[in-house]
Amino acid sequence: MSDSQASAETRAKAERLRQEISRHNHLYFVLAKPEVTDSEYDRMFRELVDLELSYPELAVPDSPTRRVGAPPASGFAEVVHPLPLLSLSNVFDREELEAWYRRACDYGDLKGFDLICELKIDGLAVSLTYEDGVFVRGGTRGDGERGEDVTANLRTIRSIPLRLHSGGYPPIVEVRGEVYYPAGAFEQLNREREVEGEPLYVNPRNAASGALRQLDSRVTARRPLDFFAYAIGHADGGDLPTTQWDTLEQLKEWGFHTPPWARRAKSLDEVLAAFDEVVELRKSLDFGIDGIVVKADERRVALRLGHVAREPRWATAFKFAAEQVTTVLKEIRVNVGRTGSLNPYAVLEPVFVGGVMVSQATLHNEDDIRRKDIRQGDTVIVQRAGEVIPQVVGPVLEKRPPGTVEYRVPRECPSCGQPAVRDEAEAVVRCVNAKCPAQFHRLLEHFAARGAMDIEGLGVKLSAELIAAGLVHDIADVFALEARREDLLQLDRMGEKSVDNLIQAIRGAQQRPLARLLYALGIPHVGAETAELLAGKFGSLASLQSATIEQIDEVEGIGPEIARNVAHWFEARENQDVIGRLVAAGVNPVEAPRVGPGPRPFDGKRFVVTGSLERFTRSEAQSRIKSLGGLVSGSVSKKTDFVVVGAEPGSKLDDANRLGVRTITEEQFVEMLNKPELARAGDAPAGRA
Repeated sequence: MSDSQASAETRAKAERLRQEISRHNHLYFVLAKPEVTDSEYDRMFRELVDLELSYPELAVPDSPTRRVGAPPASGFAEVVHPLPLLSLSNVFDREELEAWYRRACDYGDLKGFDLICELKIDGLAVSLTYEDGVFVRGGTRGDGERGEDVTANLRTIRSIPLRLHSGGYPPIVEVRGEVYYPAGAFEQLNREREVEGEPLYVNPRNAASGALRQLDSRVTARRPLDFFAYAIGHADGGDLPTTQWDTLEQLKEWGFHTPPWARRAKSLDEVLAAFDEVVELRKSLDFGIDGIVVKADERRVALRLGHVAREPRWATAFKFAAEQVTTVLKEIRVNVGRTGSLNPYAVLEPVFVGGVMVSQATLHNEDDIRRKDIRQGDTVIVQRAGEVIPQVVGPVLEKRPPGTVEYRVPRECPSCGQPAVRDEAEAVVRCVNAKCPAQFHRLLEHFAARGAMDIEGLGVKLSAELIAAGLVHDIADVFALEARREDLLQLDRMGEKSVDNLIQAIRGAQQRPLARLLYALGIPHVGAETAELLAGKFGSLASLQSATIEQIDEVEGIGPEIARNVAHWFEARENQDVIGRLVAAGVNPVEAPRVGPGPRPFDGKRFVVTGSLERFTRSEAQSRIKSLGGLVSGSVSKKTDFVVVGAEPGSKLDDANRLGVRTITEEQFVEMLNKPELARAGDAPAGRA
């Protein structure tokens, strides 16, 4: 540490960093719209920390290094944390890890101390307060001292117990943990948003933050948020576990999910071995992690070490290296979405990033491209956002070749050549030609996709061939293909068996629920969740067709813009014709009555469905589980309660057997649907899969 005074230039630099970091805190924690990557934020923060260590007079009281996150957003009540909800320092290699450990030992006058390694969940930190075992209050981290009261939203997360499951808890106890968005569900969410022409979430943590901080908890309830508990904070009375390892066990006994991996370590070599283990483990997880948290295992050591400014001395985050690479952006192209949105994307010199060879990446919209000043020919930084969607972070300006120009989305549709209009409300350029072939191509793909009508075999390639051959002109024509069997046999790679399978899949699509059909129709801004709301309210196509804008607007969770879109879509003559022909073809589902509020028999039970079922499609089986309050996962873990096994189940059955998870046949599953108390009791019907 230097005794010299900071120069005017250094003071200005520190002030600039403080302002920039505070701005990014607000964008990230309050607005949920980050502009920089975690690694870039960490670099700025550490630069400011180094300046303040070198020149203590720069460490002003309102410096971002003296706080955690940002203040609560308006619209929520304030929660005061009884103990500060601190952030963590970061280390990125062995040298930095050793320096952290040495500082802790020196401060606590310790020769060493035992450690525990846990997954660093990429989510949103929250605290839960229980009084006499009942959940009474939950808050976000906020600035570490005060957060937002999101109790109503947290109550919607089924992995958070509303009452602790066993005794032995203090009269008042605060449990801390992480709300997260499962990776598979996040990928599906962004696919739906991209199809709808909506901005994509940057990563699962961003999506979790947006979902948890909804003013209407009913919106949060429709998001598949989950929760891991990892610590006990404030406790009023009662005996607490003496180690972090025992704390995790205690949390499990109280009914919480805890992260599925933890390791005790007697040395830093064991920490490094654990870190290497997690590098491999992360590929199989259905949630994001950005490293491990290394903590003092013994509570007495943690209390002795305490904290400094914004972070504890007894714990640090051992983070993965940022997975970013540079490559050349060869071209910016545009595809046309099914609602006419012109969506720019980058064509890249192929590059390996995040375990995948990437040759294309999202560019979001015109405003985002111009804000980042991304141009064709630039060398750009590429990362995989949330390890799912490749995106361009920004250009490397010092490598910019001469002659580049600012990019502008074309004002002419690249598919039909008709004028395209910028929608200022959405920052999207849109083709307004209802006959645009690219829009119909996207709509046909969407109509047949999983989650919509689920017509197996009708994918991107076959959709294009059907349109080119003149066999389909709108989605109702799909259900007339059975009568055009000979024409189908003339298509590329469509033999007898392929045609039979396609026709069988089309017949099966006639039985899809109303919500699936409404989503499949491609009504602007009607995603899967909105379709569920409409189906639950109106119950049939006829009822929805005759509904007014005002009646649709009355549906909880649907605003006036969506209500107008839906009403106008059904008013259009060409859409009325399509609906009429769908109904004539036997596609006219009526929504079954919904299970009302209150306890549901499958509450808290987690299912995985694998293999081919005879009585259900996989999606239908999953819908039945969800309708009874159950949770559905795409992979088997120790948290899974039941694996429903159909024909040719594959690796998920192996995973269930390896982990000792209960497996049931389709027959046993049907019996469980008829007698759901079997699931609540944790017992399968007689027999094993």
